[in-house]
Parts: sequence; C-alpha cells; structure tokens
Amino acid sequence: MTTVNAIETRPVRPLFFSYLYPAMVGMLLMSVNILVDGIFVSRGVGATALAGVNIAVPIFSVLLSISLWIGMGGATLFSISLGEGNKKRAHQIFTLSFVMMIGIVTAIIAVLLFNLRDIAYIFGADHTTYPYVQQYLYIILLFGLFYTIENLLSIFIRNDGSPKLAMLGLITTSVLNIIFNYIFIFILDYGVKGCALATALSTIFGMLVLFLHFFNKQCELKFVRHFFAVIDMKKIMTIGFPSFIVEASMAFIIILYNVTFLRYLGSDGVTAYAMVNYIHAVLLTVFFGIGMALQPLVSYHHGAGLKKRLIALLKIGVKTAIILGLSTAIIAMLFPSQLIGVFGDKGSAEVQSMAIQGFAYFAIGYIFLGVNMVFAEFFQSIEKIRLATTIMLLRSAVLFIPVLIVLPKIFGAQAIWWTFPVVEGLTALLIALFIWKSKYGIKE
Repeated sequence: MTTVNAIETRPVRPLFFSYLYPAMVGMLLMSVNILVDGIFVSRGVGATALAGVNIAVPIFSVLLSISLWIGMGGATLFSISLGEGNKKRAHQIFTLSFVMMIGIVTAIIAVLLFNLRDIAYIFGADHTTYPYVQQYLYIILLFGLFYTIENLLSIFIRNDGSPKLAMLGLITTSVLNIIFNYIFIFILDYGVKGCALATALSTIFGMLVLFLHFFNKQCELKFVRHFFAVIDMKKIMTIGFPSFIVEASMAFIIILYNVTFLRYLGSDGVTAYAMVNYIHAVLLTVFFGIGMALQPLVSYHHGAGLKKRLIALLKIGVKTAIILGLSTAIIAMLFPSQLIGVFGDKGSAEVQSMAIQGFAYFAIGYIFLGVNMVFAEFFQSIEKIRLATTIMLLRSAVLFIPVLIVLPKIFGAQAIWWTFPVVEGLTALLIALFIWKSKYGIKE
C-alpha cells in the first residue's frame, strides 16, 4: 500500500496518533537539546560561559524561524499537491523550498558572521561575555546551514508519510549531542567551542539519517530542474508566516516578562520566572507537536477534498489538546514544587517559593494553549492564513501586551503569572465565537 492510499483509507484516529507520537517526541527532543547545552556549559565551563551561550541562542533562533517559515509553508503546499494528485507540482514545491531556504539562510549567516561583534552586543553581550558568545556563535553559524536543512527535511519527511524517520533523525541528533558535549567539554576541555562543535556534528549525523528517506521507493521528495515560480514563492512565504510568528515571538514574550517581573518583583522575580520558563520551554514544544502532527494530514485531506475526514481530524486534534492541557495543568497545580525542583535552578527559599506559587497559576494556561495551537495549525494547513496569523498575533502581541500591563496594575505583582492563562483563555474564547458564528463550524 502506498503512502497516499494509507492516508486516504486508514481510520482517522490511528492515522492521527501514528503522526502524533513521533511529532511530540521530536519536538520535545529539540527543546531538551537546549537544556543539555546549558547543563554541560554551566558545569564544565562556568556561569559566565553559560551567559554567553544564552545570549547566542536567540541569534541562532533566527535560523530556526526561517527554516520553520519556509518548511511549514512549503510542506503545506507539498501535501495539498499530493492530495490533489499533482505529484509534479509537489516535486517542484519541495525543490523550490529547499533552494529558497539555502539562499536566504546563507545570506543571513554571511551578514551575522561579518557583523558578529555588533550583533552580539545588541543581544546583550558585554566585554566579559563576548569572548564566549564569539567562540560559540562563530562555529554554530559556520554549520548553521546543516541545522536548517535538518529541520526542513524533518518537516517534509513527516509530510511525505514517514513521521517515524523524522523522529529518528531528531533522536540521533539529541543522543549524539549529549555524547559529544561530554567528550568535547569534560574530556578534551574545548570549553564553549566544544559545545558548539557537539551541536554542529550531532546535527550533521541527524541530517544524514534523514537522507535515508530518499532511498525509500515511495519517496516523493524529488529534486527537479524546472521549479521556479514567483507565485509559489509568495504562497510558501505566506502560508508559513504563522509558524515564523510562533518562533519569533518567543524571545519577544520572554523579554516583556523579564521587564515586567523586574519592575514589580526585582531580580528575584526574574529568576523565579526563568525557573518557570525552563519548564514552559519544554512543555510548549509538546503542545506544538500536536499541530505538527495535524498539519501534513490536514493539508493532504484538504487537497484531496476529503471534508468529512478533515473535520474528523480537527475534532481528534482538539480533544487530544484538551486532554493533554487538562492533565498538564492538574499535574502542575498538584506538584509545582517537584517540577520546579527538577528543572529550576537552586535559588533562595524566597525565589523557590515565588516560582512554585507562580507556576501553579501559570500552568492553567495549558488548558487553552493546545486548542489554540490546533486551530492555528488547522487554518494554516487549509490555506486560511489570515485566521492562523490572527490567532498567533492574539497570543503573542495583541492580547498579551495589554494584559501583561493591566493585570499587575490592578491586582498586584502576583497577577503577572496570570497573563499566560488569561491570554490563552481569551484567544480560545474568540476562536470559539468565530467557529460558532462562521461557516467554519465543526459539522460533519
């Protein structure tokens, strides 16, 4: 049975879960990689080196956001084309996406390398941290193209019916990253350079695992000579834009939280939020995994015109998000101290107490987060880009900024923790009202 036939004929529920588990594991491993780098650098090099790496990470995130932007946009069109039975266009879309990403990422890397010092200082480096930023980021940028290729291939391979191979590539990267970090930092004493080399080499091996997909007889990821079309470039950039917003807004949200906590609770508040954010960064990727699993299936069924199965996929995605969100919120409210103890830095008793209490409030937002991500991904996957972009902007700016400003002014400093659940709850409410009143109602 071909991949196309399997997608169209397999029962919707097992089909969805066959994509869900690999996507969630893969996204989780991506976030764990960042934590692993921080642990090895802090213990093997020192606190100042860790600060340097943390300054470099948002710059590196620029490359990830580009690969997500083009990858999700291109992969959506790719799956829609397969659903329409137009394999020739699917091949053209894949080739165009690959070439676009290489061109854009190469240009960005060149600009960053030639202006490394200035950019590092803009992102918060000073004379003590810059040497570490420079050592880490220089190597990361030299190998940055491999990282974006791995991410792009992972997205397309998932859309080409091989979610387990996409997961295997990310598992390979994560496991080797731990091994190489230990060798380069603790055995060879390469310092921050060792951490960067570990990331680079593990990424290359993970990418090579993904290339095994091209030896699959059912592979539809094929490079073709005649692929360039301006209209397709515009569609890729337009469809992928909501994914770019998700990645790009994360740094923006963290900065606003830090500024607000500093104003109302001082440096202790910033530290408490950092502890909570370590947990949040991991959990966030798990919820993103639901959308990542939904996207290739929704795009294909949209292209094939299988509306009944399309709506069934949406319902399963929403139910999964609600169950996962409720479970996460309940666990966080019952065991906040245990979670903070696992992921958080060991600070003063006052900071620990602040983080524990804050996370119990903060975690209520997970009840709504998954649902919001499912609808955003659903609309993006059926080319309703304005709706998907609106949901993302509501979460990251339109509602977030005023709520973050108003809540602590009215209810005091502790209300800062309520920003996340209030914003996600309001976004979910607006989505529900839109679904109820519009032609996108969930009806068989």
